Amino acid sequence: MMRSDPRALQLNEHGQLKHFLTLDGLNKTILTEILDRADSFLSMGEQSVKKVPLLRGKTVVNLFFENSTRTRTTFELAAKRLSADVINLNIETSATSKGESLLDTLQNLEAMQSDMFVVRHSDSGAAHFIAEHCTPNVAIINAGDGRHAHPTQAMLDMLTIRRNKGQFEGLKVAIVGDILHSRVARSQIHALTTLGVEDVRLVGPKTLVPSYFADLGATICHDMSAGLDDVDVVVMLRLQKERMSGALLPSESEFYRLYGLTEEALSWAKPDAIVMHPGPINRGVEISSEVADSDRSVILDQVTNGIAVRMAVLSMSMSGQVQEQQGGLGVEA
Repeated sequence: MMRSDPRALQLNEHGQLKHFLTLDGLNKTILTEILDRADSFLSMGEQSVKKVPLLRGKTVVNLFFENSTRTRTTFELAAKRLSADVINLNIETSATSKGESLLDTLQNLEAMQSDMFVVRHSDSGAAHFIAEHCTPNVAIINAGDGRHAHPTQAMLDMLTIRRNKGQFEGLKVAIVGDILHSRVARSQIHALTTLGVEDVRLVGPKTLVPSYFADLGATICHDMSAGLDDVDVVVMLRLQKERMSGALLPSESEFYRLYGLTEEALSWAKPDAIVMHPGPINRGVEISSEVADSDRSVILDQVTNGIAVRMAVLSMSMSGQVQEQQGGLGVEA
């Protein structure tokens, strides 16, 4: 259980990021700063030397208690492009698998003068728990915790939307599929509403889109045609079968028939609507290959944008940590 407000925990006294745990409660100014900084990093991918010295001398530990390829790899690339030293901790072969507690593991990593932990965990609130118990000079970045949040994924999605649509005001965005189990969807809703999107629709069967999600400021739609009608952005979500219990779906084929994104279903959206997916994609279950590989798909752009967004978050959090430690003297990390 979370014992303190993560929104207060992740900001220093000057209102700057020192941890990045959730988008819930962060204001439009901070989210826009992340997007602007990420934009400035995007051109680095085209340069022969893809590095800047913002985190030179710092050590970033990727602490992944869940399997991940895309997120862990892009965090590693982001840290290395900022000139940090990177440690990828294999939890399956680490001391935690031999009975060592999470706090013992963290204390050993702190003793190695680590500066930042990028944490993915199956338990909601894990990143917040670590931020509460770590030494104050270690920045904690949430790379996904249970069903709770995946803030960097949501921000790379926001960057993708902004680069394609120019602005957020006036957009209509549909998030389709397994909302119930999706930490990505929760973070996307917070990001979209904070950045000015007034029409956010959650589309899927009643078993996967409970009515209480309307409390987050979204509209619930159980009919695909109504959910996609005239939208500017379609975000498809993976069916998280590993988190499901009970008969939430009759079958994958039935789900695809009713909620899969086919060319016919996409025709209900605006002609210039873009298609997104946080990955990994289940073709023929959530989305057809024709749509996933079409000109309207920006799925690979999301991956590219993910490196830039994670560079922005890592650099901003480290800068916020340094300013707090040095009494706000304006020293950059």
